[in-house]
Amino acid sequence: MNLTQKEIYLLNDQKGTEELCIKKYTNYATQVKDLQLKNMFERHAQQEQQHLNTINQILGGQIPNTNQQPQQQNSQTQTMIKSGMSNQQDIDFCYDLLATEKYVSSTYNIAIFEFNDHNIRLALNHIQKEEQEHGEEIYNYLKSVGAYNIQ
Repeated sequence: MNLTQKEIYLLNDQKGTEELCIKKYTNYATQVKDLQLKNMFERHAQQEQQHLNTINQILGGQIPNTNQQPQQQNSQTQTMIKSGMSNQQDIDFCYDLLATEKYVSSTYNIAIFEFNDHNIRLALNHIQKEEQEHGEEIYNYLKSVGAYNIQ
């Protein structure tokens, strides 16, 4: 597989965003007060590591397996979010991570359109879908604790 210079540039950019996500989720997981939020952040950090591994595979010339099943998080999220109270620091971490996930998802959207190989597009689309699921899970948490008001 031969990647174009543009594809290499885009992958390296995504690699950097995945590394940032891993750092944020790992760091925030050690600081949050809500145990359920800690578990969510740790799980997201693991998935972000999988995303980074996929990016590294592609950069190494391998086409990753795209037969991955999306993770079913919504039912798990709904049962885990029942705390009712959250502290401001936890909420701030959630807002930071939600903004990060919005950004990361949008950069995957742009990158997907720039790749020649269909299987790489599928792999990047799978990662983007998981990023969106992370954002949805954070959104649901914020909404459940009354920190995200929809008007």
